[in-house]
Amino acid sequence: MGREVAVPADVSRVVAIGPGALRLYIYAGDLDYVVGVEQIEANHPTGRPYLLANPGLADLPVIGQGGPNNAPDPEKILTVAPDVIFSTYATEASIADELQAKTGIPVVVISYGTIGFGTTAIFGEAVQDSLRLIGDITGQTEKAQAAIDFIQAARQDLEDRTKDIPDADKPSVYVGGLGARGAHGIESTQGHYALLDVIHAKNVVDETVESGSIMIDKEKLLAWDPDYIFIDQGGFAAVLEDYQKNSTFYESLSAVRNGQVYAQLPYNYYNTNIDTAIADAYYLGKILYPEAFADIDPVQKADEIYQSLLGQPAYAQMAETFGGFKQLNLSEE
Repeated sequence: MGREVAVPADVSRVVAIGPGALRLYIYAGDLDYVVGVEQIEANHPTGRPYLLANPGLADLPVIGQGGPNNAPDPEKILTVAPDVIFSTYATEASIADELQAKTGIPVVVISYGTIGFGTTAIFGEAVQDSLRLIGDITGQTEKAQAAIDFIQAARQDLEDRTKDIPDADKPSVYVGGLGARGAHGIESTQGHYALLDVIHAKNVVDETVESGSIMIDKEKLLAWDPDYIFIDQGGFAAVLEDYQKNSTFYESLSAVRNGQVYAQLPYNYYNTNIDTAIADAYYLGKILYPEAFADIDPVQKADEIYQSLLGQPAYAQMAETFGGFKQLNLSEE
């Protein structure tokens, strides 16, 4: 944000406020330094592996309501006396400066970059810069660099496995039920969808030349008639409800008739769960290009990712909540 912030040489007490701030901190910083969490983190671990892997965080003092539309609470932050506040709330320098002025505590802005489309929020420079900044300030440079290296190695591996597959050998694919400020049904999708882009998949939505979240007309899905359909489990209940009302529409789709409908774990909960997103990308790759991913067991890979970034496996808990990686038969669900 173009700000200069003076921070103590030895930082051992931190808070992370705003959507996804605590997640980035956990990837890069020392967990023992966290002295308080937002109410939304303490109350609602659903869909957030960083909380599932570190349940003790819920027992820390509450430092504010949290959530994308709730401003930080300076008084509650002051009660836990952090050395530094890491924040994703601030969209302007003045917002960070105001919180810093009210608390007298350095406020360091971190970011996922452009949210909502492309690979930026998962693999982009803003994420790398934020992790590096957290590591530098907390003296955890090795941990931060290890997280950066792991994320970038996963991206390289996904791209390398799929970059030489001829377009003629790629099945067409559609991902529906994607969250966009709430849960939605089959018509909610994305153009230039990060997880399909990184495995060079043939996303039928890209024909619209739109990027990010879009709501399509369901008749358009019939016209595209993709070979494979993935449904995000965050929107699966809405898809199933729609199927029960209008099964004829779904049974008109080749992917449904041919048993090529699969589930992916939702990865946008209070910003992007980078770990789950990467795990999903490996699962999509395994289904679409089984030969290129012959050595990958998606469940084992998911826990390897969670272990590397969070210190604990979390797939079983995610699968228990949402259903996990599996083939879907809408008529039997």
